[in-house]
Amino acid sequence: MSADTAEGAAVRPTRTPAPRAVRALRRAAPALGLFAAVRLTGVLAVALGSWYAGENPFARLGDSWDSRWYTGIATHGYGHRTLTYPDGTVQSDLAFFPLYPALIKAVTTVVPVSGTAAGLFLSWTAAAAAACGIHLTADRLYGRRTATALVVLWGLLPHSVVLTMAYTEPVLTAFAAWSLYAVLSGRWLWAGALAALAGLARPNGIAVAAAVGAAAAYELWKHRGHIPGRIWAGAAVAPLGWAGFVLWVGIAKGDPLGGYFAVQDGWGSRFDFGAGALRFTKHLLLEAEVLSFPVVLVIVAAALVLFALLLLPPDRPPLPLLVYTGVLVLITVGGSGFFESKARFLLPAFPLLLPLAHAMTKARPRAAIVVTAALAGLSLSYGTYLVTIAPVPL
Repeated sequence: MSADTAEGAAVRPTRTPAPRAVRALRRAAPALGLFAAVRLTGVLAVALGSWYAGENPFARLGDSWDSRWYTGIATHGYGHRTLTYPDGTVQSDLAFFPLYPALIKAVTTVVPVSGTAAGLFLSWTAAAAAACGIHLTADRLYGRRTATALVVLWGLLPHSVVLTMAYTEPVLTAFAAWSLYAVLSGRWLWAGALAALAGLARPNGIAVAAAVGAAAAYELWKHRGHIPGRIWAGAAVAPLGWAGFVLWVGIAKGDPLGGYFAVQDGWGSRFDFGAGALRFTKHLLLEAEVLSFPVVLVIVAAALVLFALLLLPPDRPPLPLLVYTGVLVLITVGGSGFFESKARFLLPAFPLLLPLAHAMTKARPRAAIVVTAALAGLSLSYGTYLVTIAPVPL
């Protein structure tokens, strides 16, 4: 070796390993890129459909149905908007959980934008964070290929247009995915804190606290009660967001334990072990309805099948994912109310797609491409229909 070569070798900088977060993002980059491409194409499809119908796509995505309730709470606080019907039914804004409106208020306070723009910004950011958390969780359990397939499938669901609307499902999914990842990696305090935030995002956010609590109970059983304090702390913090808001609404209504559920009852939302869903299913089978209803019925039926497959070895996920998914499915199937929204309620249940993701990784490339293209066509066309044509709310 020459002197120049030796000198060059001596001064060559030593490569240090990239931080873990950077490595994880690099592994997730292809999946996140595909997810972004899919959802941006969905936004373009909605925009074209809206313009064709003579409507403003920005308003359709950010100022429709529940979005108006959230921006109203962000602007005026609770109690500003209440709908009273001739039969005495009252629909109050107290039915909507506070985290998303609080975030909208924070953004509009710092940046001079409308509540609609802030809501869309938050939803799109949360969808990206959720996709990253989903990839990290699946990558840790099953490897990069399954994780990539899972993220892409989640972005291609027929009702995934909600991920680009001013709705709370992206926010809940983001906190849920990262909380589950924290549980799997032993970060119990993070898991509990993120679960508490998930519980402030949506009523079904309690599923995340249930998952953290179940994981802590399993650790307690496995170690015969001798577990670190951080596990106790994570499990204790996890339900505080959901329970705190429910209690606050109850106190405001004069019934600490039942007030919130009375508010939900005004919206027709109650847990009746599926009796209402069965009645409406019978109605769908006997009478014609708009497209949204039979599609939702198919999606809910598919979710039940996928959950059954999720329970089968050898690829059965760990307990926290099973509990999280099971609670979401139970709330969706066992609750009455807006049947057309049940597909949206299942959107955060991303582990349901694991059996399909496993199948995609084992399929021939050509078959995987054909299936992905078919799902993309369905997702884009049905999503555009939901936002621009469907006569019922999401």
